[in-house]
Amino acid sequence: MSRPPAWAELHAWRVERDGTPLFRQVYLQVRAAILSLTLAPGTRLPSTRALASRLRVARASVVSAYEQLLAEGYVAGRIGSGTYVSADLPQPPEGRPAPRRTAAPARPRLPPAVTRLEGLVSATGESALRPFAMGRCRMDARTVEAWRRISQRVVRALGATHLGYSDARGLPELCATLCDYLRAARAVRCEPEQIVVTAGTQQAVDLAIRVLFEPGDEAWVEDPGYPLTRAALLAAGVRARPVPVDGQGLDVAAGRRTAPRARAAFVTPSNHFPLGVVLSMARRLELLAWARATGAWIVEDDFDSEFRYEGRPLASLQGLDDGERVIYTGSFNKVLFPGLRVGFAVVPRPLLRAFVAARYLSDRHPPSLTQAVAIEFMREGHFTTHLRRMRQLYREQRDTLAHELARRAGGDVTVDVPDHGMHVVAYLRDGRSDVAAQQAAAARGVIARAISPLYTTAPPRAGLLLGFTGFAPETIRPAAARLAESLADGRRAGRR
Repeated sequence: MSRPPAWAELHAWRVERDGTPLFRQVYLQVRAAILSLTLAPGTRLPSTRALASRLRVARASVVSAYEQLLAEGYVAGRIGSGTYVSADLPQPPEGRPAPRRTAAPARPRLPPAVTRLEGLVSATGESALRPFAMGRCRMDARTVEAWRRISQRVVRALGATHLGYSDARGLPELCATLCDYLRAARAVRCEPEQIVVTAGTQQAVDLAIRVLFEPGDEAWVEDPGYPLTRAALLAAGVRARPVPVDGQGLDVAAGRRTAPRARAAFVTPSNHFPLGVVLSMARRLELLAWARATGAWIVEDDFDSEFRYEGRPLASLQGLDDGERVIYTGSFNKVLFPGLRVGFAVVPRPLLRAFVAARYLSDRHPPSLTQAVAIEFMREGHFTTHLRRMRQLYREQRDTLAHELARRAGGDVTVDVPDHGMHVVAYLRDGRSDVAAQQAAAARGVIARAISPLYTTAPPRAGLLLGFTGFAPETIRPAAARLAESLADGRRAGRR
């Protein structure tokens, strides 16, 4: 078992040569630090020898102070380990005045942007382990072992690259490797110097907003659409104009009517979130033509295009752009694991210097150790073999979920089975509330995200978003049964 960190080593220990016995000064300092919780229960104290050396006093003075603290129950000794702040502190002596209670400070007046951001705290990520949480991934033993082995090799080497600052765009080797991958897999037009490594698509979107907009500018957002993109725009003072989505994707004509002079459009053309539709070729060309004609930009969020279960992945919208109007963003956090925090943006050359500057101001540069592992993982072929295995695995999980929902809840939902992506949409029948269905499912331990709150002005459909990629079939089946039971309960309650 690892030893707890010795935070007490950082405490400002001192003694005064004022005639007060030295052991008494040490005793009072340690006791005061314990009672004020500056040193929390379980904190390891410095050894008597180390503290005596630091204070330049005889070790016997420190030993006497520790013995007094031990006798009074403030500290406890562990044989062979050291002295620790007691986890069961004694009560203060009788007669000691109670600590003075002060009124809680008044809440400071905060800018509207801050209060808007506070409301997002509960919406930051689907961290729950319960099915059917969104955005979860699986890694098999082969991928885990390859990642662990490469990580150990990179850390052992710990070259000069990792001991100083590096390029804000990311390591050149990773940018070159990403460029080769995107050209082959997504038909992206790029050179390595156009790639900026980010922590994920959300950071790439945030950087694009910083570069493209002034407060009060307009932007197209899909309706329904990804709520954090809209929230990021609103936080920057950008007017997010909702544009409806139909069976062909973003309705460009409606966008022209709503905000013809918008500064940019934010789209998920290969797999619309949340409906899963693909932006048609006609709409892609229409969108690019609008951007060229008005001088607008397009931010393409290609968040999970690697997972296509029928045929090859679709080509990117950026690959059709011959006017450098598209910022292409993607992420490995959903391909490998969310804790990786490696994404990227392919930036048009006219925006590149500003984008890199924004990246520099954001957090200087991405972590070099993580990048080095990703480089070797891709170069050694583990990435492509992982993708092949996960596509097969996720297809099985998708089919299991669709089958169980059709069998158990076919009277309550219509399931849209996608040929790509990481979730299915289960549309509710009979005009029932998907928010109520979400709450009922949660009561049975199932995460089923209501789709209607993702609409802004377009008429909402009632449905549930169900992530399938993070859960094995043996987990999906009983969870689908519980979801079906909650839907049946809601149907029966509606009849009463």
